[in-house]
Amino acid sequence: MSIYRIVDECFRVLIVADATFETLAEGFRFTEGPTWHPVHRHVTFTDIPSSCIHRWHAGSGETEVLRDPSFMTNGTCYDRQGRLLMCEHESSRVTRLEDDGGITVLADNWEGQELNSPNDIVVDAHDAIWFTDPLYGREAATGVVRDPGLPFRGLFRINADGSLDLIDDDYDGPNGLCFSPDRRRLYVNDSERQHVRVYEIDDAGQASGGGVFAETLDDDGSLGYGSPDGMKIDSAGNVWCAGPGGIHVFDPTAALLGVVLTPQFPANFCFGGDDMCSLFVAAGTTFVRLPVVCPGQVTYPL
Repeated sequence: MSIYRIVDECFRVLIVADATFETLAEGFRFTEGPTWHPVHRHVTFTDIPSSCIHRWHAGSGETEVLRDPSFMTNGTCYDRQGRLLMCEHESSRVTRLEDDGGITVLADNWEGQELNSPNDIVVDAHDAIWFTDPLYGREAATGVVRDPGLPFRGLFRINADGSLDLIDDDYDGPNGLCFSPDRRRLYVNDSERQHVRVYEIDDAGQASGGGVFAETLDDDGSLGYGSPDGMKIDSAGNVWCAGPGGIHVFDPTAALLGVVLTPQFPANFCFGGDDMCSLFVAAGTTFVRLPVVCPGQVTYPL
């Protein structure tokens, strides 16, 4: 049985036709937030309900606990200096893991009101940190039940000087986000509205636009449960987005090329490996790997 749904023949040049998923680790409650370190050759990923951050090492194939408790960390990424950035559901904070093991709080409120629950996170070429702030960390399955911190669900940016900007508050469930290879476009999805939006980024790093780029649909109802969640870009500018049944792949014009059908819902994923042609997927209770042909975009630290 194929693990792909081919929509456009162009999809075939991105994938390994006879590939299968390899289970690297299992027995988790709900995996999320994988990020590859190209220098140290490991993938850091999270288990939200267990409040743990794990790290899988490419060299040994072993998985270790990096942070316990993690305050129910969801999304992670590295900054330009190679420090791990974390979106903490339980504490409603964006934090940074320092080289000495200390934790620095980068953002926890907007104009004196607690953030909702920072969810996913990316870094731009200006050292600014962009993150989404939905309510999922205030729900029982992936957080601690409590009232919203803010009256809206937004997209935020932490500037290099530490100040916080609200970029857009027109979201129901802002979730995954990623930059285009040239970092002139920022893609952000909305889980509740089932679509991906796109912003144009100017030379100063400012965003404009935000119109709908694509929708993750299941027209015939055969793909199963799932909505936009984790999202990454490949080196050709194709947008890979978690959605119904698996990972939906759109070309830069928003044409759907195909779907990678995953063994469990792929809350998030990342490209990695020495050639960036391994797709590491946080799929439910498992952490799995799939080879691909088109390499992912290299992220920080470069």
